[in-house]
Amino acid sequence: MVREQERRRGPAPGNDPGRDILRGGFEPCLLALLRLSAGRDPGTDLTSGWFPRALARTGHLVRAAELAYTIGDELKQGTELLELVKAAAGAGDLRGAQALAESIPLRQLRDKALVALVPAWARAGERARAVALAESIRYPHNWGWAWALLAKAAADSGDIDEALGFAARADDEVSSCAVDGTEQVLALLVEVAVATGDHDRAAALADRVEDITRSRNPTGWSKPRSLAVVLAREALQGNLDRLDALLRPVPGPAVGAGDTVCGWALDEAGDQDMVLEGHPEESAARPFPAGSPLGARDLACVLDAVAETADQDVALALADRAGTLLDTGDGRDHDILLRSLTLLLARHGQVERALALADRLDLDQTGARQADIAGELARSGDTGGAEALAHAITDRRARDRALIEVVRELARRGDQGRAEDLAHSVNDRWAQGEALLAVARETARHGDPGRAETLARSIAHRGTRARALAALVELSEPSHARRLAAQVVIADGWDPVLPVLERIVPRSVAVVVDRMTS
Repeated sequence: MVREQERRRGPAPGNDPGRDILRGGFEPCLLALLRLSAGRDPGTDLTSGWFPRALARTGHLVRAAELAYTIGDELKQGTELLELVKAAAGAGDLRGAQALAESIPLRQLRDKALVALVPAWARAGERARAVALAESIRYPHNWGWAWALLAKAAADSGDIDEALGFAARADDEVSSCAVDGTEQVLALLVEVAVATGDHDRAAALADRVEDITRSRNPTGWSKPRSLAVVLAREALQGNLDRLDALLRPVPGPAVGAGDTVCGWALDEAGDQDMVLEGHPEESAARPFPAGSPLGARDLACVLDAVAETADQDVALALADRAGTLLDTGDGRDHDILLRSLTLLLARHGQVERALALADRLDLDQTGARQADIAGELARSGDTGGAEALAHAITDRRARDRALIEVVRELARRGDQGRAEDLAHSVNDRWAQGEALLAVARETARHGDPGRAETLARSIAHRGTRARALAALVELSEPSHARRLAAQVVIADGWDPVLPVLERIVPRSVAVVVDRMTS
């Protein structure tokens, strides 16, 4: 979508308007430029989304709230006010955020806003205020969540005794009042138990998450998938017993400790190396029954959660299970699991297996999945293999996307010369510009701003060049950043640079909003 938008905007002007600002020896008034360049037709909704939340983040919470209160629908209004509370709290304006939270007309959304503020106050060192806020929450179904968040904040700060006390209070609340979301609270309490070193408690809480999930939705999992979070945590610890029980609920014969790999039972013909090498067709493990309570989408959630951090043996053991579920499942959410499995294998160097899975897709999807594989392979560290794979992709658009991903990873790793050469080898002008944007940003980050600007100005399309220069604003010293920002505004309007202006000129968002609403 970005590609089509920027191609329609056309090439960057040859005379590079605004460049003299960089040489003029003065700092432009960015606010004046914004007033001149921002039109009165917003073309977007100023009452919700990015604009009011940016106002809340930059010290204009009252102005943001004024915009939100113009929303006629009470539920939409309350939802936007809740988001403004979170934005202001994230920016450190806890007093303003609480005042706004207490003004939300719908009590349920007011409660949610207060729940969000409980851990924020705790992390700011105001533990007593956080406790008082938790005590003020009206509806019982929010109590457990508030105390669990407080327990997590205390555990993160290293206060084990208080974390245990808050966790016990959260457990009491959800045990005394069974409500929707109980499993989410318990999943968070699993994290608290692990953080405090009580692994037996964590296992017991995980059992309860599983029981609730099964009993509430026997034909599919509830959302969000709290048990998937628990399974991912256990998998990262090398424990796949619970996962196997869900995938294969019919218990098999007892297997000795020497015949399991992360809880994966093998019969006498099985071999541990077979499972770890990832060849399910060679494994003697029985296939999963069609009625396995763990679905393809749920297992995909587990794979996504562990893809970057799992050890090789755990990742490949999970891949075996996913492959078997794909072969024996009922086909629901098949492509979702197939994508997650493909990326997991690529991240762990199993390119041939990943490509074989990609070949099972429809022809019009194969190229895009091959590009995903190249990107994951590059992120795993094998940039040479990823480049070779990218060049082998026959679909031109997918090949360009794969090369962009390889360039990004090369630049991130500091191999600027190779990244630049590869970017220039891309034939599509827009794709080449997108690759050069990544090289320019990382070149500036690695301490060569002059070369970074030269690369940014070599980008052919106006919109892509503006984004590249805007990226350099964040990495430049304040005076030069303001000159660069002014040049972007003159060349392509305020839109590309507004997110970074939020940092160097906090009043910029308010200026644009005022101009649009005047």
